[in-house]
Amino acid sequence: MFLDTPGHEAFTAMRARGAQITDIAVLVVAADDGVMPQTREAIDHARAAGIPLIVAVTKTDLANSNPDRVKAQLAQHGVAVEGYGGDALCVETSAMTGEGIDALLDALAVKALELDLKAPYDGPAQGVVIEARVDRGRGSIATILIQEGTLRRGDPFVAAEYHGRVRDMFDENFKRLDEAPPSIPVQVLGFSGLPQAGDRFDVAEDERTARDIAQRRYLARRDMILASTRSRVTLESFQEQIAEGQTRELRIVLKADVSGSAEALRDSLEGLSLDEVKVRVIHTGVGPITRSDVLLAEASVAVIVGFHIKALPDAKVLADRDGIEIRTYRIIYTAIDDIRAAMLGLLEPEEREVELGRAEVRKVFRLPRQDAIAGSYIVSGKANRDALVRVFRDDKEIAVTRVSSLRRFKDDVKEVDTGYECGIGLADAQDIDEGDILQFYTIEQVSRAPTRK
Repeated sequence: MFLDTPGHEAFTAMRARGAQITDIAVLVVAADDGVMPQTREAIDHARAAGIPLIVAVTKTDLANSNPDRVKAQLAQHGVAVEGYGGDALCVETSAMTGEGIDALLDALAVKALELDLKAPYDGPAQGVVIEARVDRGRGSIATILIQEGTLRRGDPFVAAEYHGRVRDMFDENFKRLDEAPPSIPVQVLGFSGLPQAGDRFDVAEDERTARDIAQRRYLARRDMILASTRSRVTLESFQEQIAEGQTRELRIVLKADVSGSAEALRDSLEGLSLDEVKVRVIHTGVGPITRSDVLLAEASVAVIVGFHIKALPDAKVLADRDGIEIRTYRIIYTAIDDIRAAMLGLLEPEEREVELGRAEVRKVFRLPRQDAIAGSYIVSGKANRDALVRVFRDDKEIAVTRVSSLRRFKDDVKEVDTGYECGIGLADAQDIDEGDILQFYTIEQVSRAPTRK
């Protein structure tokens, strides 16, 4: 079997998971676009999983299609097809005209015979969760790829920390099934909750055994989450980590409408981690935001991000009461941009020196018990009464001080512009001579741009 995965870079984990649970990978490459970054990534996943590739060059009906260029590009990335120095099967296809579809199916049959792919039909079913979602009329639905045994209606099962009994089964066309043998993807109803894509699915001896296994797994997972967050619950411990120079974390509880979207968004958000701020998704789930999600966010000092879902009324009330932020999105890029902006707000502001002006010292007045007064001429910019000052002599910095007073004639002024003379009081700076250059500057705090790992 092969799984179709989206081409966007956010779905890296989905491609990796697909490579792990399939026997044959069909690499689909557009004849007009050629090999893209996601194509190379899919090749790497298939190679890492050790599964054979069949190349399907599609869109060959287009006027600008160039299958030969695609084959040459594939050879550069280690996939040598027949006719280009290799033995990888390659079929030219078109979804519009139907060209090559039968040849592709024949290639799959030949490769399956060559690999001698077999699976036992007898015994309890075992498989893996491909996708899971909540259907408003049917409840929790998970798509299961059966790998061994035969799944039948009424079978008790366990998947991760959830259990149930097969209440109903459907194929990809929503046709009701009584049983599902190996290699068949089937939609299963009857889950007590939503498992994650990639979770193991096993038929149990009876419903009680399935419930006990699921309960033990739930308790183990809860203990793991609490153990990972307990040391960072208090603000005091968080401040201690900052003082000790440890990495800051932006913690997120993530919920989505389907597990594939949740997984893609989780990887994208964690990929935003910077040197100064790390993003950690402490929990990923499918379905509406519940009270449990709010309680977890409160305990772990996290924000809640929802994708294509809403918060239940009681969860929203609890979040408003406890000050837990809930952000919901319908576009993945908007969520990523908002989290990136929130991370920049967590960074310590960068201190930047801004030069205000320069002055030349033409006369120095030293008065008892007072700061030195430099009779100066502003040669560029301006002098500000609140400015910091660097003193240069022969192009070498000899002192750093600040303006303690600024006068023109007998009047105190806030600033003096270019071309004017003034008297400048310099705090704690007695070593001032005629001809010295005063550089006036201030320190501004600005938000830093991200530094990616």
